[in-house]
Amino acid sequence: MFTDSHCHLTFPELAEEWPRIAEAMKVAQVDRALCICTTLEEFDTVHAFAQSVPYVWATAGVHPDNEGVREADLATLLRLGSLPKVVGIGETGLDYYRLGDRSIDDMEWQRDRFRTHVRAARELSKPLVIHTRSASEDTLRLLAEEGECGDSASAGGVFHCFTEDVDTARRALDLGFFISFSGIVTFKSAQSIREVAAMVPLDRLLIETDSPYLAPVPFRGKTNNPSYVPFVAQALAGIRACAVEEIATATSRNFERLFGISL
Repeated sequence: MFTDSHCHLTFPELAEEWPRIAEAMKVAQVDRALCICTTLEEFDTVHAFAQSVPYVWATAGVHPDNEGVREADLATLLRLGSLPKVVGIGETGLDYYRLGDRSIDDMEWQRDRFRTHVRAARELSKPLVIHTRSASEDTLRLLAEEGECGDSASAGGVFHCFTEDVDTARRALDLGFFISFSGIVTFKSAQSIREVAAMVPLDRLLIETDSPYLAPVPFRGKTNNPSYVPFVAQALAGIRACAVEEIATATSRNFERLFGISL
């Protein structure tokens, strides 16, 4: 019924609890999940986990925040992205939130990394999993410069854990991307995100946990896991004045359509 479109099941907090989490997912009717790769070093673990669980899939990529890790060149991403059960490229994007003493100009290495991921996704015809934080203008600009405009040659993808404004969401939608909401949408302080959630077309909507982070109310502050994704769906149903079953059905179908998979 429910699909968690973005989680980190191989992170220690979840991997050590997998049997319990798997049972909790079953009880909560969460029957699919996408396990996200954030470094090349962890890819083999992510991929092996996805291959071992019929209802879990994987991505290949290097998170924009990760420094001091193996860099992903185009050939490597094309190879990893072609493996069984790898259905997307990322998590990739731009993150200027932790600049420290650096300027935005100093982050060209991040932009180069992002461009490589976009080019791999386009060549593979597999969707991008986009992370953007304090960098939406450059994220959208770079996607457009690389040819992502929603046409048949575009890779497309999803802006995951969306925390930007309505204008950014509209521009991402115009480029052909989906928008995914996490447990943040349940937080009292997240009214601006709820405004975005109200305007995203139902056929471009996804839900996620981004677990082990960002547990929704009433579990805020605890370790998140995919069995909590129905609480995100319930929040969206309240925002959009529809039944939670409608959100569950639409977001699961959207997941299938975007990533080209189904049970």
